[in-house]
Amino acid sequence: MRFLLIYPSWTKLEHQTEFHLPPHGPVVMAAEIPDWVDVTFADENVEDVPLDGEWDLVGISVMLTAMLPRAFALADHFRARGIPVIFGGISAMLHADEMVQHGSLFYGEVEGRLAQVFEDARRGELAPRYDYKDDFPDIAAVGPARRDILNYDNYQHKGVRMVDLFHTSRGCRFNCFPCCTPYLGGRSFRPRPMERVEQELSLIDNDRLFIVDNSLAQDTEWEKELFRTMIPFKKSWCCHPIEDDPEVLDLAAQAGAWYVYQAVFDTSDHIRERIKHYKDHGIGVEGTIILGLDDHDEESIKRLVDFLLEVDLDLAEFTVLTPFRGSRIHTQLQREGRILSEDPALYDAAHVVYQPKQISPERLQAMYHYAWETFYADEPQQLKMYKLYRRYLEKQGKALPRRRRRRLNKKQGTKNTE
Repeated sequence: MRFLLIYPSWTKLEHQTEFHLPPHGPVVMAAEIPDWVDVTFADENVEDVPLDGEWDLVGISVMLTAMLPRAFALADHFRARGIPVIFGGISAMLHADEMVQHGSLFYGEVEGRLAQVFEDARRGELAPRYDYKDDFPDIAAVGPARRDILNYDNYQHKGVRMVDLFHTSRGCRFNCFPCCTPYLGGRSFRPRPMERVEQELSLIDNDRLFIVDNSLAQDTEWEKELFRTMIPFKKSWCCHPIEDDPEVLDLAAQAGAWYVYQAVFDTSDHIRERIKHYKDHGIGVEGTIILGLDDHDEESIKRLVDFLLEVDLDLAEFTVLTPFRGSRIHTQLQREGRILSEDPALYDAAHVVYQPKQISPERLQAMYHYAWETFYADEPQQLKMYKLYRRYLEKQGKALPRRRRRRLNKKQGTKNTE
């Protein structure tokens, strides 16, 4: 069977430096594809999709809501040619009713379940929907992702190989208001067995990783065990929050913690101290900042940006509060009649699609641009990103690539003496 697996393109954020990471969902899914299936993977963000190829089945992995318009167009194209299509991924599950109008849908986690899908497709009996919502497989069944489907030549930025994505757990015991993880992955923390973590780490030939777990700070003893397990692999990695505990942070640093994504919701001493503790352990911080909370007005957003500059974040990523399906904030705003648009193309965290409480939609949109432009006024994002990368090189005792060194020296007005 000839199977084409597609990761659709989407429009990137206006202010964000454009680079492309190897996607995680498709390689996790591919590990469960039967051996008798011939798989071709196409990430439309970095390569052309073979639209005219001869395929027995097309799969479309939809991670982001903003991917939906393109996913629908691709599905309609292949179905018009008589080729069956099946969707999977986070946003496909969040928009299940829309997806089944354009193809079949796999809803849930794939381990131990994909063989039936391909058997049905081989017989020409693909079901409209395979529904495993809330029926989670044994986490021990989650084996190494199948990264051999990727063309790594596509995942470089200015000659530097991008990080590989990797996960050590599923589910999340927290129920943060902007997040749909509790709806999809459940509110039980499901850590992978350490032998599975070790197995996958041993197979990844990249020494830089992005641990994509929703939060590593869900179980203190497990977190410490994870970092002790990772130390011998000598990887450098970024992740979502680590527990603010001296022993945990020390182990994280020993295990190669490079930087963390830390949500910043306010200008409290709690946030200030948390950022300081990361930095005291040599761990960088990229702040993730949602604008448009119910207590946000123009002045509070300006104070927040000033605070971010004051605490010396390494990077900041600003987004507009977005009521994604399955999140608590979607339920609230829908109940209050404050959702202004359901157009998935606008659900990219850069457009205001709801009525804010303290500010007009137009002014919030303007303040979103203000935040990006003000934070990066003195140092552009690419330079700040490069400084983080240089820190990784210095920690590893590696030399700066010569071409990048010359470019940095030029930006800083220094002379390259090589």
